[in-house]
Amino acid sequence: MPVPAEIRAVPRPVNTVVDDNGGDGPKRYAVRQRGSSKYVPGGNPQPKNGKVIGHIIDYKFVPLPEKDPGADLPDMLSYGASALVKSVTADLKEDLLAVYDASDVYAMMSLATLRVIKPAITADRARTHYLRTFVCKDYPGAAMSRNSIGSLLQRIGMNGSRRRQFYQLRMKATAADHHIAIDGMLKQDNSKVNDLSAYSRKAKVRGICEVSVLYAYDIERMEPVCAEVFPGNSIDASSYPAFIRDNDIRKGIIVADKGFPPSKIKEELQERPDLHFLTPIKRNDTRISSNDMLAFEGVLSGIDAHVVYKKKQIKGGRYLYAFKDARKASAEEASYLANAQKKGTFSPEKYARKQATFGVIVLESDQDLEPKAAYLCYEDRWLLEMVFNRYKSDECLDHTDVQGDFSVIGSEFINFISTVATCRIIRKAQNAGLLEKISYGELMDDLASAWRKADAPEEPATDDGYWVHTLQLVFDELEALGLARPVPKPAPKKRGRKPKPKDETEPKPKRKRGRPRKDSTPSAGTV
Repeated sequence: MPVPAEIRAVPRPVNTVVDDNGGDGPKRYAVRQRGSSKYVPGGNPQPKNGKVIGHIIDYKFVPLPEKDPGADLPDMLSYGASALVKSVTADLKEDLLAVYDASDVYAMMSLATLRVIKPAITADRARTHYLRTFVCKDYPGAAMSRNSIGSLLQRIGMNGSRRRQFYQLRMKATAADHHIAIDGMLKQDNSKVNDLSAYSRKAKVRGICEVSVLYAYDIERMEPVCAEVFPGNSIDASSYPAFIRDNDIRKGIIVADKGFPPSKIKEELQERPDLHFLTPIKRNDTRISSNDMLAFEGVLSGIDAHVVYKKKQIKGGRYLYAFKDARKASAEEASYLANAQKKGTFSPEKYARKQATFGVIVLESDQDLEPKAAYLCYEDRWLLEMVFNRYKSDECLDHTDVQGDFSVIGSEFINFISTVATCRIIRKAQNAGLLEKISYGELMDDLASAWRKADAPEEPATDDGYWVHTLQLVFDELEALGLARPVPKPAPKKRGRKPKPKDETEPKPKRKRGRPRKDSTPSAGTV
C-alpha cells in the first residue's frame, strides 16, 4: 500500500524514505535512512533502505531516542539480605575458587545466596531474583537460566574429586579439639530416573522414596564442614564409615546418634589417631548396671540445667559418662504415667524399674574427658538438629527439584553452601542481639526491604543518599550487622546554665573569712 502524500510531505531528514508497516499503531510510518544501492543483473540498480531513525506521528517527525546502555538493567536493587549472605561467605568463595572454574563459582554462589534469601526458589525464577538483588552486582555475569543451572548441577555432581578437595579445605579449618557431630536426614525424592531414590524403613510405610544426606557438623563453630548423598535405604552403620573415608575426616570427636555402634568405624578410628568418638548407649545396656553408673557422684556446675553425673573407666580403656537431668526426668515420668493412665497399663514393678532411668543418658567414649565437656558436647548436638530444621523449612529444600543422580548430588552441594551461610547468619544475628527481638525469618524480610541504587558506592553508609524508601528500623538492623556505616551521633548536651565568660584583666576579689559585719551606716532619719 503506497504511503499517503500528506505523510510523505511531512518535513524529515534528507536522504530518508517513509515506510508503511501496516496496522494502526503510532509507529506505522517508519522513517528509514537511504542505504546503498542493490545491483540487479540486466536492470537498473535498486535502492536499499537502511535502519529506522524515527517515525511520522500525528503528521510530525519524531526521532528515535538515544539508546541508554543501562536501560535494560534496573537502577535500584534489593540490598540488605544479599549483603548479609555475602558478609559471611567470603571464605567459602575463596575455597571454591581454589577448586572450581571462576564462572562456575559465581553461579554456585549466586544460586546458594538466592536459596537463602528467597525460600522455595525454583530454577525458573532464579534469574529474575538474581537481577532484582545485589547478587547480580556481587557475582556479575553468572549464568542463571534454567538450562544453565541444570548443566551446572550436573557438572558438580559428576566430579566427586573436586567436591572432596573443597570439603578437605573446610576440614582444615576445624581445630583438633573441636567436636564433630555426624548425622543424617532423609529428603523426599520420588524420581524414577535416579538410583539414589529408594524406600527408607520409615518412608516405605508412607509410600514415598527418599535420599539420605549425611552431614559432619562442627559444634564449636556451629556449622557443617562436609556433606554427602547416599541412597535413601542405606543405614547409618554402613554410611558412616564411607562418609568418614570419602571426606577424609581425620580429627575431632564424632558425636553419633543413639544406637550407633562404634565398632562399625573401628578401622577408621585405628587409622586416624586424632579421631575419637562419643556416642550414647541404650538404657538397657548391661554395662550401666555392672559399673553402677546410676550411683551419681556429683552435680555439674556452670550450666542452666540441674544435672548429676558419674564418670568411670571400664574394661578396654574406654570411659562411660552417666548424666541425669532433673527436668527431663520429671517430664519423662509425667509422660510415662499419663500414657499408662490413658491405656490402663500401669505396672508397679515396671514403674519401679524405669523410675531410676528417667532423664538418664549414658555416653561411651575412647577419650578421658571432663564430665561437663562430655555433657555439653552431646547436648550441643541439638544445634545440628536446628540446622536440619532450617534446612527443611526456611530454605525450603526438603523436596529435590532435579532428577538424575549427578544433578541431585550437585544440588545438595549448593544446599551445603546455603546451610553454612544460614548457620553463620544465625550466629551473627544472635551476637548482634537481633534475634532476641525478632525471628530469623522476620529479620530476612526486613533486610530484603532495604533497596539501594545500583550505582551506589561499595561501602554503604546510612546517610549516603543512595537508599530507596528504607525504614529507620531496617537501618538500625543494617548498622547492628555491620552492613551500613552508622551516622555519627552528636555529643550529648550538658545540663545547667552556661557559665559567664570571665574577664582575665579584672583582679579577683579577696574572699573574706568569718561572718559578714552588720552595716554600721546610720539609717535615714537618725541624728
